[in-house]
Amino acid sequence: MEKLINEFSFGLFFWQLLIFVGLIFLLKKFAWKPILDAVNERETYIKEALSSAEKARKEMETLNKENQGIIKKARAEKEALLKEAQQTSSRIVDDAKRQAKEAADKIIRQAHETIEGEKRSAIIELKGKVADISVEMAEKILKSELDNKEKQSKFVQTLLKETNI
Repeated sequence: MEKLINEFSFGLFFWQLLIFVGLIFLLKKFAWKPILDAVNERETYIKEALSSAEKARKEMETLNKENQGIIKKARAEKEALLKEAQQTSSRIVDDAKRQAKEAADKIIRQAHETIEGEKRSAIIELKGKVADISVEMAEKILKSELDNKEKQSKFVQTLLKETNI
């Protein structure tokens, strides 16, 4: 019995080993190759995805650097435009002040000229009126003085003495 059990065990072992080898052969031929191919394909896909992700990360870094450069350039342009606008504004204000001062000076100069002209006219008119009043007064004085013959001759004598003729 023991021999039978040993033979049976050996036979069983042999058949199990044969089935196992056959199973491994079948698995290798039909299952492992597709499984390994799928695993290799998956590995290749993952490597490509990682490579693409790395490229994308590098491109993003490059784009971020370019964006930072563009932002700095835009800020510099903005500051330059603001500075230019302030200078233009200051220049316009200064020009407006200068023009207003020139206009005010012109108006003041014209006013002085007008005042001087009016002053001369008033002085001439005043001199004319004073002369008219003086002539009228002289006429009245002479008339009153010349009514009397004696006074007339004294006045003529005085005039002749003063003129030294």
